[in-house]
Amino acid sequence: MNKKIELTPKNIVNELNRYIISQEEAKKSVAISLKNRDRRKNVNDINMRNEITPKNVILIGPTGVGKTEIARRIAKIVNAPFIKVEATKYTEVGYVGKDVESIIRDLVEITFRKMKEEMYNELRTKSQKIAYKKIAKILKPYDTLNDKEKLEVIDDIKNGKYNNYEIEIEKKIKPIPLPIIEIVGGNIDENSNIGNVFEQMISNLDIGASKEKMKMTVKDGIKRYMEEDIEKHVNIDLLKEKVIENVENNGIVFIDEIDKISERGGIDRGDVSRQGVQRDILPIIEGSTIMTQYGPVKTDHILFIAAGAFTQSSPSDMMPELQGRFPIKVKLKNLEKIDFIKILTEVEYNLLDQYKAMLLTDNVVLNFSKSAIESISEIAVKLNESIENIGARRLATVVEKVLKDILFDAPYETDQKINIDGKFVKKIFRNEDAGENLDKFIL
Repeated sequence: MNKKIELTPKNIVNELNRYIISQEEAKKSVAISLKNRDRRKNVNDINMRNEITPKNVILIGPTGVGKTEIARRIAKIVNAPFIKVEATKYTEVGYVGKDVESIIRDLVEITFRKMKEEMYNELRTKSQKIAYKKIAKILKPYDTLNDKEKLEVIDDIKNGKYNNYEIEIEKKIKPIPLPIIEIVGGNIDENSNIGNVFEQMISNLDIGASKEKMKMTVKDGIKRYMEEDIEKHVNIDLLKEKVIENVENNGIVFIDEIDKISERGGIDRGDVSRQGVQRDILPIIEGSTIMTQYGPVKTDHILFIAAGAFTQSSPSDMMPELQGRFPIKVKLKNLEKIDFIKILTEVEYNLLDQYKAMLLTDNVVLNFSKSAIESISEIAVKLNESIENIGARRLATVVEKVLKDILFDAPYETDQKINIDGKFVKKIFRNEDAGENLDKFIL
């Protein structure tokens, strides 16, 4: 999203509509949960604010209907810390596998990297100017030049004229830390050789050698000087504090396949590992403190969005305590032909536009007629019904097959304009429509 929007449920849904077709109820529910969390931050009574917990959501529906995309787009809209995990990757403490606390540790790590990169980007322009000037002083007698000549040198460096020139720059050497010597009882044995140890250390350390020369290209030198300048302005301890605050107040955890760790209508109730994952994940969703390498993180106000097909179970098969932590349950509908047509035509950066853009790089102008889009959608629906329902993901399989020969043959000797119509699509799938070779469409 290019511009910041006012965070209202209607605006959030409008943004989601740019990328996700149908599923209005799910979009609305998630948007309200997100707005409620924002409202909590503005409550003046701090005691009341602390008591307001996130309204976590469970999205119920088959694969490919938009569950993951809703959560992912929500995080982008508000630029929030976000992580997607699969419930089946985690095991009860004491079993082989990832422990559930690593969800929060991974979320913090992702957020730290992102915020550090954002901070670096903010400082990059200023640091780049400093780097250009330092390189200019190495390349030319910079201080003897007039203002016009100085600008010309800087412009030449900026435009890459000297990129492959080899230069010598000074590399700063960090001081060697002295070893810590523990003195037991506060006394030094008169026969100890501690004085000799220090004398040997000092004799081996060249006190004046704080810098050394190293050769590199101008291009690499610019990068090095920029990194040095940026590092001087980045307060890592302050960044860690901001990361933790961001995660605690804005973090979103998307737990996919949560149905796989629930009881299945009385079947496999003795599955210790699956029950154990539910027990272990409960405190994190209820609110607990997780230790990370950046500091302790409280999970009380992190928003959890869970999703699952629930074909062999239902949310009511989960532990009652865990069910209670997901008060909002939304069932997503299966996608139909009209939905697929909208996905191929109305969604921003849709699949067809992506292929058009890629083939345009080979000077191939691609066009899909209305009948072609309808045929692709019909075939996707049919394959979902006859093989396995994977929702909108089936469209990628169908479109790839339609364009396979074109993608293989391009680039052509001359510029091409190719029109895809319904007859072309149906011809490609004639054998498959007769029930042959359907196994190739099983993902």
